[in-house]
Amino acid sequence: MALTAEVKDELTQMEVGKTSVRAAELATILRFSGGLHLISGRIAVESELDTPQLAKRVRRDLAELYGVRPEMTVLSASGVRRTNHYLVRVVDGGETLARQTGLLDARRRPIRGLPNRLTTGGQEELEAVWRGAFLAHGSLTDPGRSAALEVTCPGNETAMALVGAAGRLQVPAKAREVRGVHRVVIRDGEAISEMLGHMGARRSVQNWEELRQRREVRANTNRLVNFDDANLRRSAQAAVAACARVERALEILGDSVPDHLQYAGKLRLDHRDASLDELGHHADPPMTKDAVAGRIRRLLALADKRAADLGIPGTDANLPEEVDA
Repeated sequence: MALTAEVKDELTQMEVGKTSVRAAELATILRFSGGLHLISGRIAVESELDTPQLAKRVRRDLAELYGVRPEMTVLSASGVRRTNHYLVRVVDGGETLARQTGLLDARRRPIRGLPNRLTTGGQEELEAVWRGAFLAHGSLTDPGRSAALEVTCPGNETAMALVGAAGRLQVPAKAREVRGVHRVVIRDGEAISEMLGHMGARRSVQNWEELRQRREVRANTNRLVNFDDANLRRSAQAAVAACARVERALEILGDSVPDHLQYAGKLRLDHRDASLDELGHHADPPMTKDAVAGRIRRLLALADKRAADLGIPGTDANLPEEVDA
């Protein structure tokens, strides 16, 4: 949650000069963080926000853009609400505000998605829509396999409208429903960085990219270490198996083992950790690794044939249990 708080703090402090952009952000915050209610027969606009800074921003924009003076109530932490929340409510002039912000249509019917003028606006308005949605109900998780920029939406219509806005910004986003809750999710690391930039979180983009790069370097390093460890384990097991089989082959063949095969077998036993190439260099005269491998292979085959003729265990009889033949 630290990343989420960092991004929201930066976006809350962002100054927007263009009135239409401020209005787009405010309308989206109101749509995603609250809704319309009837209080004493009057339509009221309510917005439940998670920081006092965001509540202050919403109250300021309501006053400066629409000339209304909202009430603010602190909702103390309890139950699923882990921290204090801040309820911004407009009762006097609530219906007029709802019409102006696009929460009500001309027939006094609630808008189910987002106002059409927002989703068909210019790039700055589309960026403001995403900024408002994230401020109202967004979250950002750490880079990694489960990295995601996610916005919880009031319904399917708002989710689809948000996906459409992201598409117009050339950022891939998907809507999904989990246990009746609609969400819009961006999972690709580069797409997350791009959307953070669109929303105006420049500082957070740099921090996100640095953290993402560190995670990728660490993951690559771990993969290489695991790969090397696996190779070393396989090499060690192969050497143990080869030595055990050669020892058994020399026992089976005894004095009947051909000199050149016996020499290759003893070379293997004298240098148990050496590779075939290294064994060839230890030989006198030197041999190629293929020559060494061929001789050891013939030694084992000859010993296994003799063991089969005698009805005794072959060269794999002495292998440790944890090593495959």
